[in-house]
Formats: sequence, structure tokens, C-alpha cells
Amino acid sequence: MRSEEIEDYPRYVDRRGTGSVKWDTLKERFGREDLVPLWVADGDFSAPRAVQEAIRKRAEHPVYGYAYYPEAFYEAIKTWQERRYGWRVEREWIEPAHWVVASLHLAIDACSEVGDGVIVQTPIYPPFLKAVKRLKRTLLENRLLLDGDRYRIDFEDLEEKAKEAKMLMLCSPHNPTSRAWSAEELERIVAIVEANDLIVVSDEIHADIVYGARHIPFATLPGMARRTLTFNAPSKTFNIPGLNTSYAIIPDDSLRRRFRMAVARSGLDNGNDFGIPALIAAYKEGGEWLGAMLKIYEENIVYVRDFLLEHTPKIRPLTVEATYLIWLDCREMELSDEELRSFFVEEARLALNSGVNFGKAGSGFMRINIATSQEVLAEAMKRLKEAYDQWERR
Repeated sequence: MRSEEIEDYPRYVDRRGTGSVKWDTLKERFGREDLVPLWVADGDFSAPRAVQEAIRKRAEHPVYGYAYYPEAFYEAIKTWQERRYGWRVEREWIEPAHWVVASLHLAIDACSEVGDGVIVQTPIYPPFLKAVKRLKRTLLENRLLLDGDRYRIDFEDLEEKAKEAKMLMLCSPHNPTSRAWSAEELERIVAIVEANDLIVVSDEIHADIVYGARHIPFATLPGMARRTLTFNAPSKTFNIPGLNTSYAIIPDDSLRRRFRMAVARSGLDNGNDFGIPALIAAYKEGGEWLGAMLKIYEENIVYVRDFLLEHTPKIRPLTVEATYLIWLDCREMELSDEELRSFFVEEARLALNSGVNFGKAGSGFMRINIATSQEVLAEAMKRLKEAYDQWERR
């Protein structure tokens, strides 16, 4: 889709010098500043115009006091979930929250005890691992199996781990593997959850970013509403993670009360003056922008995949069904994780996420974020090819 075809088109914006973690902390995090940053999962594109206007309007009022969540907040979430997924969410199921990572911690605290088994499916977004360990639960690792160029769930292992568990932490769509779990896969998970009386924490923050697949909210599956805490936000969808505004959808009264009490204990029970109107505006008026953004992501994914397959055959991109992240299988390079990181940073001059940070199952992999302009990606691919060609000649 060309920019002239729609009124509200995402535009690449230079973020250097704006306090951006992605762009302005390269020296601190990677040891040098001359890197192309393709790591932390936010994008380099302007938010929807309606979001910008909502923030501007709120900023015009000179008092930035404690905020509350108006009915429009809840209505926007209900409408978005029903329109996109056919999920009829009740008003009382929605619990406002700050950011999803905090909610993961709060859910574990609320719904399990020290020592309880918590299943995570690795490789996995690092805060999943950190939350389980920080709260002194027993980490039960259900490693995903790489089958060709996409991962699948090891259901035999999941069945065994479920016997020891109190909770399953589901990442759907999955970060970093970019899987959008199919109905059949989710139904098999449902059977295991029911058989072992598990509580499910479902991180669905990437739900709106899927390609040729259909996201299915886990709580909509038979019997799962009473077992599931779903966490979501407009942050990845509309590129507004810095506004720290998310929400939980918890149909079960008991689980919801327990989560609410954990939020109260944490002190994270007040809203963000700018995040609240931003969510409302995004969900009400951001649909056209999102359609255009997904087209850009798809084009970028195809560009990077095709380039790597042609020019760097030992750096293999896996299939992307969701998110704007590509999981790179670099194991054929036969480098240690530290050597692999050094290759990308010191030789290719690229800042990516090291796979080993996603658990031991990520050893030999890297994660690349393609939510940037094709000009930036072209420079990144040029650097990577030059470094790869030199490496091959050794």
C-alpha cells in the first residue's frame, strides 16, 4: 500500500537523541555507537494520527495529576476484541494495568505459591524466565522443537511437565519464534491444562500483528475462561510502548480478585495521563493505520528473508507468522554464543538480541527486529553481507 492511498500512513522517523532505548543506549549496551539497532521490540514509525492528537489534546491541559480509567477505556477494549476476534468481553473482566511485563510478575504472585511449578516454552521472551526465578517458583522448561523453518510444541514433554505444574505461561503469538499457534495446537494445550488443573497466563501483546494466520484468544477456547488471565496492550500494535498502558482480561471472579489484590500490593494501580487517551484513540481510530503498518512489516520480512537466503546461507531466517521479529538460526556458523554476538556487533556492526538470552534453547540463534525503514534494513544487510563474506574467507 502506497502512502498516497490512505490518509493516515505510518512514516519512518529518526529517533536518535530522543531518549530512545533502542537508538540512544548502544554504547552502554553493546560497547559502541556505530551500530544499526535492530534489537529491542519497538518500531521506528509514527503512531496513528489519532493517537498523536489525543496526546496533544491532553498535554494542552497544564495539570498532569493522578489519572483514572474512564468508561471509554473499557468500551474501546471491548469493541476492539469483539471486532477483531469475535470475543465478547464483559466490562467487569477488564483490569487496567501498566505494562505487560509487570502483569506477568503480578499474575505469578497472585495465582501461585513459592516453589510451585510454572511452565514456560523456550526459547522465550526473557521476562518470562526472570519472573519465574525472581518469585522463587520452580521453572519447568517445555522446549519447543524446530521442525524445518518453524517451531512446534513438544506435547509429550508438555504433558509430563504439566503433572508438576501449577501454571502455564503461554506466549501467543510467540516471541521470539514468531509462531501464531493454530487452533489444533491450542486445543491440545487446552486438553493438557484441563487434565492437570492448570492456571494459564496468556501474553497476547502481539495478537494484532499476524500474517496469513488467525489469532485465537486462549480464553475463548472451551473451559479456558475460568482458568486464564489474558494480558494485552496497544503498545506493539500501534508503536506506543513508552506510554505504559496495558490491561488484563480475566473472566473468572476468583482469579480477577487475586490479581487485583496483587496489583494493589504493588502500588501499580494508577493510570498514565497520556496512555489512557492514547489507547482509546488507537482502538477507535487506528485500524487504517494498522493495515498500512502490517503491509510495511510484510514487505520488510520478505526483503530480509530473501536477502539472507541468497547472501548468508548459514544465517537461516525462520518463517514469520506473527510479530515484526525474525528468529535467525546461525548454528551452521559453528560459533559460540559470545563469538556470535561479537560477529554481529564488532564485524557486522549490528545490534541484535542474542538468542541465548531467551533461554538455553536459544543458543546459536539471534533475533532481528524489522520494524524500521527499508533504507535502514538495506544498510544493515549490506553490513551483514560484508562481514559474512569476510568470515567465509577465513
